[in-house]
This record gives sequence, C-alpha cells and structure tokens, in this order.
Amino acid sequence: MRFETKCVHTGVDKDTTFNSCTTPIYTTSTFYWDSLESHKGFDYTRSGNPTRSAMEENIAALEGGVSCRATATGMAAITLVMHLFKPGDHIIAGDDIYGGTFRLFADVFTKWGIKFSFVKMRDIETLKSAITPETKGIWIETPSNPLLNLVDIQAVTKVASEAGSEIITIADNTFCSPYLQRPIEFGVDLVLHSTTKYLNGHSDVVGGCVVSRNEALAERVAYIANALGLGCSPFDAWLVLRGIKTLAPRMEAHQRGAMALARMLETHPNIERVYYPGLESHPDHELAKRQQDGFGGMLSFDVKEGRSAAEKVMLNTKLFLLAESLGGVESLIEYPESMSHASMTKEARRAAGITEKTVRVSVGIESPEDLVADMEQALGT
Repeated sequence: MRFETKCVHTGVDKDTTFNSCTTPIYTTSTFYWDSLESHKGFDYTRSGNPTRSAMEENIAALEGGVSCRATATGMAAITLVMHLFKPGDHIIAGDDIYGGTFRLFADVFTKWGIKFSFVKMRDIETLKSAITPETKGIWIETPSNPLLNLVDIQAVTKVASEAGSEIITIADNTFCSPYLQRPIEFGVDLVLHSTTKYLNGHSDVVGGCVVSRNEALAERVAYIANALGLGCSPFDAWLVLRGIKTLAPRMEAHQRGAMALARMLETHPNIERVYYPGLESHPDHELAKRQQDGFGGMLSFDVKEGRSAAEKVMLNTKLFLLAESLGGVESLIEYPESMSHASMTKEARRAAGITEKTVRVSVGIESPEDLVADMEQALGT
C-alpha cells in the first residue's frame, strides 16, 4: 500500500456496528467488561481508546514502526522517551535543537541526574568523541529547528551500533513528517512527533507521539505512557487522524511555497543568508536528497541589518502571521531570539548559530506567488 493510501485507510475502520466511513470519537472514559476475565480490548481510556488506537495504528504504519503511543503534547512525547533512562545515564543531543527540548533537557532532567552533551551533530567525529561508557541515548533532530541543519541519520545509527547495543537512538521527525523522511528506515530506534504540526496540519490541536522500531521498546514505551497518564484525548486523536488524510498533498504544497520563497530570499539584497536544504547552496543539500523525499515547508533567514530590520519584516507581512508553532495550512513567521528559542540562554543560542538577525518561517499552503509578493513588500522592495 502506498503512502497516500495508508494516510486515508490505515487503522480507521473501528465502527463495525454502523459501518461509518470515518473513525468515531469514543469519548467514554471507561468500558464495561463481558465477564470478569474478558473485554473487547479496552477497559479505561488512560490505557487505551479506539479513536486513539486508530491514530496510533495509522502513524506507526506511516513511519514503518511496530507500534505508536500518542501523547497529550509534543513535550509529553519527549517526557515519555526520557523515562526510558535513569539517573547517571548520558544522552547526546545537537546544540541547535528546539528551544523547548533544550530547556527540558538542561533545566528539568539534569535535576533527575541524567547528563546531557550538546554537540555539533553534523560532525560525526564530534559525536564519536562525545560518547562515554554512560552514554545511553543519542537525540537526533533533523532538520534542526530553526536553522535547518541536517544530521546524517544512517551515520549516527552506525556510530551508536558500533558503540554498544545499549544506546537508544531517537529522532524528532516533526519538521519533515513521515511523508518526507522515515528515520526507522535508517536504523533509528524511536521516532517522535509533535502531532500539533504537520500531521494534524490545521493549528487546532496539540499532541505528540512516539513510534517504536521493535516490540521490546514498544512494550516499555506503552507501559510508561499508561503509568504516567500521558495519552491524548479521543477528540484530539480524531483531529490528528482527520488531518493525516491530507498529509501528502499538504506537504507538496508546503514545499512548493517554501522553495519559491527560498529562491527569492536567496537573491534579495536585504537578506544575508537563507537556511533551506532545498537550495543548492545549503551545505547539506546532497544529504537532504539522500535521506529525504523532499525539502519541506520550513525555512529561516538572516536579515542583513540586524534586529530592527528583522522586526520590521515580521511586523509588515500581511499573509504570514506572527506566531510560534508550525506545520499548519496558514503561513507563520516568528523570531527565535524572543519566541521559539527564548528558553535557551543567549550563550546557547549563539553557540547554535541563532542570532538577532534570524527569522523563522513556516510556509503554509497558500499560493507561492502571493507568499513571495507579501515577503517582498515586507522587505521593502
């Protein structure tokens, strides 16, 4: 079954009573048993729910995993994964990851005794040198948020496998979605998403999920998700499942607009640098062609005249809404310095390459011509 067909059909047929063409929303909290020993697969919605199960089956199939667990938010998905580790364990992550992830690692889980190293993940030798006997996890975010740096997924999983079987590789695939990238195909153990973003695609739900490559990990993830009560609501699961049906055509529209915008920005006199892997000038362009099926709808750029000029651009757009988040049908523009990455220290932002010149854009599904024209007028041309 091809990807587009899986989006529409996998996991959705849950109504055998009335033959609904769409998955019903099972808002019940509890399910009655047939006897003291048996029930129809569900007993309490914290542990499992037919609507949530439909979404989980669907996403697992799209990512090529054996199982998926849906959570209430993307951060809940990260929290779920972190509970696989114990005090004293060491995790390696990129220094240019999403600010909320950085905060959770640096400010919360370090207090639990988990140690983190934030490194240039693009450099495999740097990654190798960061591994210690206590290293139990490698966190991959590719493309990175907000600078669209790529990590060679297959090279990382090879390093992890050579270093020891106890190292779990985790990939945040939110920026690409499984339509463009499937990290499990490159040997990654766990894939997570903020389902808020491209999977849902309509800016009307928050959620997350964790997809497992093997049954052993899937059992551990399921146990922790149930024990901590991290599951998303049936209605949120239904919204995400509805959104996934149009994932393929939406992603095509996102990346058409992003490419048009990136090419305009690359030649604009007021722009210092464009971060988009679809451009031949991007240092990871060839890697993107190898491990992705497209270049995505996210891009960032540096404005030449610094913060005041960057602020002017963001405040003068008409179609790009000044807002955090990403992956919705509408185009968004935001300022990592004070918005998405404000939770990082200034020193950490600079080390990652984020400056006061940096602007991040989530390109929607509007006409590429309209988006380019709007950005040109905001830049003052």
